[in-house]
Amino acid sequence: MSLEHTIRVIAGTFILGSLALGYFVSPYWFLFTAFVGVNLIQSAFTKWCLMEDILKKTIFSRRTSSQEASA
Repeated sequence: MSLEHTIRVIAGTFILGSLALGYFVSPYWFLFTAFVGVNLIQSAFTKWCLMEDILKKTIFSRRTSSQEASA
């Protein structure tokens, strides 16, 4: 799965999870939903995404280093 698809899956999971938590646990979880939405809008304008940086330093850094070793 590509980096962009991974970010979309994570964002969707965060949104659906926080909506469920907001409905069943506490309405304060809707603030997390808003936080994710604001970050998506911000990344569209600035071309910077914190989740992208996190994934590049963790999961995707391992993928690129293992691909370079096999080449």
